[in-house]
Amino acid sequence: MVPDPSPHFDHPVTLKTLRRLHLYLGCFFAPLLVFYLATGWYQTVKVDRKKNLAEADTWVSRLTSVHVDQIYPAESVESYSPTLFRVLVVVMALALMATIVLGIVLAFRTLRQRWLVWLSLALGVVVPILFLWLGQRH
Repeated sequence: MVPDPSPHFDHPVTLKTLRRLHLYLGCFFAPLLVFYLATGWYQTVKVDRKKNLAEADTWVSRLTSVHVDQIYPAESVESYSPTLFRVLVVVMALALMATIVLGIVLAFRTLRQRWLVWLSLALGVVVPILFLWLGQRH
């Protein structure tokens, strides 16, 4: 058995703090992540999507514009500044990465069979690569 390089994580207060941080970050950013997942999904499956701001005539195409351009097109607006929303998206991406790392740490700390965590992580890398490779025509 490999010795544990960081036994300080086993302290209950540390695990409790990590779980709470994971929970609050996840809950705070969940609505925005669901929005990006939904609009990204739409862009992936919709071949003939509107790409010009002037073409954003439905609520779905307007939400897609938020995803792509970080603005919500409206006829009454003279100009746009996506800076604040872009900052929020960058913070969301950083928080998502931190939450993912926290989740992996918690998985290693709470599961006795750590090989399952390693297997899950390996499959999470290999399966998407395999699907991309299988989707190529040579």
